[in-house]
Amino acid sequence: MKNFFRIKEYKALFYRLLLVYLFYFIARLLFFIYNYSLLKVDAVGDFFKLAYHGLTFDTTAILYVNGLFILFSVLPLWINTKKGYQKFLFYLYFVTNLIAYATNFIDLIYYKFIYARTTITVWDSLEHEKDKSGMMFRFLISYWHVYLLFFLMAVLWIYLYKKVRVIHEPVTHSKLKYFPFSIVGLLAIATLTIGGIRGDFKKSTRPLNLIDANRYVEKPQHADIVLNTPFAIIRTIGKTSFKKIDLVDKSVVEANFQPIKHYTNNPKSTPNVVLIITESFGREYWGSFNKDMNIPNYEGYTPFLDSLAQHSMIYTNGFANGSKSIHGMSSILAGVPSFRDAFTSSPFPNQKIQSLVSCLEEMGYDTSFFHGAPNGSMGFLGFGNILGFDHYYGKTEFNNDAEFDGVWGIWDEPFLQFMKQTLDKKRKPFFSTVFTVSSHEPYIVPEKYNGKFPKGNVPMHQCVGYTDYAFKRFFDEAKKQPWFKNTIFIITADHGNQTYYDEYAKVVNRTATPILIYKPDGSLKGVNKELAQQIDIYPTILDMVGYDKPFRSWGRSLVGDTKVKPYAINFNGNLYQFQRGNYICTFDGKQVVGYYDSNDKALERNLISKPNKEMLETGEACKAIIQDYFEKIIDQKLYYNK
Repeated sequence: MKNFFRIKEYKALFYRLLLVYLFYFIARLLFFIYNYSLLKVDAVGDFFKLAYHGLTFDTTAILYVNGLFILFSVLPLWINTKKGYQKFLFYLYFVTNLIAYATNFIDLIYYKFIYARTTITVWDSLEHEKDKSGMMFRFLISYWHVYLLFFLMAVLWIYLYKKVRVIHEPVTHSKLKYFPFSIVGLLAIATLTIGGIRGDFKKSTRPLNLIDANRYVEKPQHADIVLNTPFAIIRTIGKTSFKKIDLVDKSVVEANFQPIKHYTNNPKSTPNVVLIITESFGREYWGSFNKDMNIPNYEGYTPFLDSLAQHSMIYTNGFANGSKSIHGMSSILAGVPSFRDAFTSSPFPNQKIQSLVSCLEEMGYDTSFFHGAPNGSMGFLGFGNILGFDHYYGKTEFNNDAEFDGVWGIWDEPFLQFMKQTLDKKRKPFFSTVFTVSSHEPYIVPEKYNGKFPKGNVPMHQCVGYTDYAFKRFFDEAKKQPWFKNTIFIITADHGNQTYYDEYAKVVNRTATPILIYKPDGSLKGVNKELAQQIDIYPTILDMVGYDKPFRSWGRSLVGDTKVKPYAINFNGNLYQFQRGNYICTFDGKQVVGYYDSNDKALERNLISKPNKEMLETGEACKAIIQDYFEKIIDQKLYYNK
């Protein structure tokens, strides 16, 4: 064949792109193996079916990443086959592909924490971390096997790439033919590339997006097998899910959620409030929250908190409204959940926000936020300033690096003691929030406590034992102070962490978090099994302290609101999950795609083919809150004004 047809070059290009598909398949297989217990694929054939559907998303990512490589491979430059040019293509190919490919390996581990493919928003979390190099080094030590796998894949990939070489054959007498044939090839390849990036050639079809993965699955978590991480990152660059939708009449919002609350509780005194947000402290770890779960051979790791629960009101069916720490902060303190994108990472957090902080400051409370990490970590300081805390206490204010854990911040035990000592000097009433740090990867405890706490079944269990002990020390000292008896204590978590029991690996239960309210006078105790969620904490506290003005909240008071039906909402597997009454509804942002029995936490039996009245009402309520959520945030109406 004449070399002006460039057949050998096109074959080499095809082979090189085929290699990318091969290694994306290997990455998908590794992702499945590392997260097998969460993904729950029943048969080998089912995995290959999901991998087949994943080819569409692989194609988009591969063509995006290799766009320049493809272009330079087919340009009619007459020097394409020369050794120097082929070397340039080699480096262009591997620099772009290995950077993109590496992101797949992030999710071998990170998926266990966020239950979703990593998107561009991960950089929002890292933005506030000062010790990024130290973090990378720790991950290298802890997850060396992931780095090794990536290195081995890269070496194998380079080896296979070099198996097919383009031999230089100078174009001499056929340049006039070479150019037009090359233009035809370029246009054909460009057309195929555009179609591959979009997902098909139909004008009516929008470019492929994350939500499209759910078209091919019956279980929501399987969408994460269909997807790949480069695609998830690329498709969310410069994008935001914060867009208004118009699905229901506004009367549906009012009927279901009454977003403007007005409670008339009149307590005898104005209590202090201590709100404890416990890092990664999922409901699975608390023995007192699992008594009626019927989990075979269950063990808890919270002896002190279990004893405290006997004198408290505990909500054993509580859920987080997000999957990251900053999600928890906005949900709990301001009643603003985060779904596909964090509210704090959206274009809209810099607005006046009615919250626990603003309402309690109206009542004359001194407000403070404690977090033992380096000041500014996790974006807490910035969001705390938006909310208007009077005081922020971090690692800087603690001022004793001898108690630094070497990773995230000050150990929980000494930092909670520092908090207690600071509260001793506060004017009354005070509202204080603490966000703990120790119950977290890399799952270590202070050296002096090695062997003190049960190792349990996963590394997290030892950390839970340590933080539970830190709480014991805090309460032992706090109860000696005069402010203790007139204080409401609320303990919850930002999200869960490592799971051991199958019950908590189920899709819905992955966001299961504890909510405990303790009043030292014993006036509030018991077990409440109704649905509860993080955004309920804000109205609950305002109800309990006697805030008597209207305020904005999508949640409900857990101690006095009978007008709003108990519900919980979050976002997982590219779908909104809305629980209420006897059903769970899944919603893709435009339409309801599933109804499930409330006990079907794994979302295995979709009942949408035969919806009943309650299901349809649940679906309308789900649409209503999402519609109102985006409208209020975009229109900057997160503060109620008469």
